[in-house]
Amino acid sequence: MLIKKYTSDWITNFAHLKREIEKALNGIEYRIEHVGSTSVPKLDSKDIIDIDIIYERESEFEKIKAGLNKIGYYHNGNQGIERREVFKRTENQANEVLDKIAHHLYVCPINNKALERHILSRNFLRKNDWARIKYQEMKYQLAEKANQNKKLYAELKEMNINEFIDEIIEKEKTNAQQRL
Repeated sequence: MLIKKYTSDWITNFAHLKREIEKALNGIEYRIEHVGSTSVPKLDSKDIIDIDIIYERESEFEKIKAGLNKIGYYHNGNQGIERREVFKRTENQANEVLDKIAHHLYVCPINNKALERHILSRNFLRKNDWARIKYQEMKYQLAEKANQNKKLYAELKEMNINEFIDEIIEKEKTNAQQRL
């Protein structure tokens, strides 16, 4: 099955990945966030941890990039999303943790729209059971429609779930403004 039942192992796996990444980024100003479906308790998901490394000053990006290179990542561009840089594992430098746990690694400046989308949707899904349940149902339906094919699922998700995510992001922004 493409979509797995929620497990608290995802939180533990994120902590292990974060610890390994932090070793390489010592002395750099950044923040690491667990985003995506695996960061939302009780939300079934693909078994892949999504991680955003966030920096404030542009000068920090090259330092982060160099630190990630040291532990076996390479910069794979932005893959079509401006100012959200993708990093992937190389095959010539092994790491027991980084190679064992499936993950996506992104590096973003703090004022990035893709980062804002990740954080706001994660926070809303964490706080609103109805949204989490609806999102989960949509994911299962799309996985079935895609016949459990990862690539087709990703395409269908992009086309069909973005509108729902846009709605919950607007609700989260409204809720945040009301709390001010």
